[in-house]
Amino acid sequence: MIPPNASLVKYDNPVLVSRNTDKKTPRARALKVSPGTSTATGPVPNPPGKQKPTSVDAKAAQQTDEILNSILPPREWTEGGQLWVQQVSSTPATRLDVVNLQEELDRRLQQRQARETGICPVRRELYSQCFDELIRQVTINCAERGLLLLRVRDEIRMTIAAYQTLYESSVAFGMRKALQAEQGKADMEKRITELENEKRDLERNVNELKGKCEQIEKRAQEQRQVEEKKHTEEMQFLKRTNQQLKTQLEGIIAPKK
Repeated sequence: MIPPNASLVKYDNPVLVSRNTDKKTPRARALKVSPGTSTATGPVPNPPGKQKPTSVDAKAAQQTDEILNSILPPREWTEGGQLWVQQVSSTPATRLDVVNLQEELDRRLQQRQARETGICPVRRELYSQCFDELIRQVTINCAERGLLLLRVRDEIRMTIAAYQTLYESSVAFGMRKALQAEQGKADMEKRITELENEKRDLERNVNELKGKCEQIEKRAQEQRQVEEKKHTEEMQFLKRTNQQLKTQLEGIIAPKK
């Protein structure tokens, strides 16, 4: 049974938890005995070269499994009405496993066409899986070091999430500003049109007032010329009258001498 989405993290073989809605107790399979072996009854001796694990080792292994399950929870999926569970492997990693992990990482990066630079969700996902596998390998050898790496991983994810939120908020802010600018541009264009119309009206009023002013000045000039001419004629008339009166007065006064 292959899980729906393969990961770079090493998992144990899937385990069937439930088959549809029937909960049946699995039957013990009989051991196959080869024709040349004896079927003598009695206690089965321990295999040579292997020591029975002590309670301390079993407790440490159980604690390691619990830490691994807390760091990398078991995967569960349903297929054909059956629930399958796959736990992370607790087998220590060798140097060959690390080399294979690196090769598998490079192969998947090339297979999924991940970008080498810039923001790439595919590359981020694969490197995250690779980091989880390294945490698993380190946790098996030293649980404390694995928990510390877990804190580092969570801090990195939190930082990336913060940057992502900041990026999304900045994009939203930019969109709002762009919409406001577009709306402000339309309002400004409308205001410019109104001001241009007002300017034309004022220019027309100015031209009309200038025409009226020129007409008033022209009439005033004509009236002034008429008044000056009238005044000149009156002055000449008064001068002639004065001269005549003076002559008459001299004529009256002269015989008396």
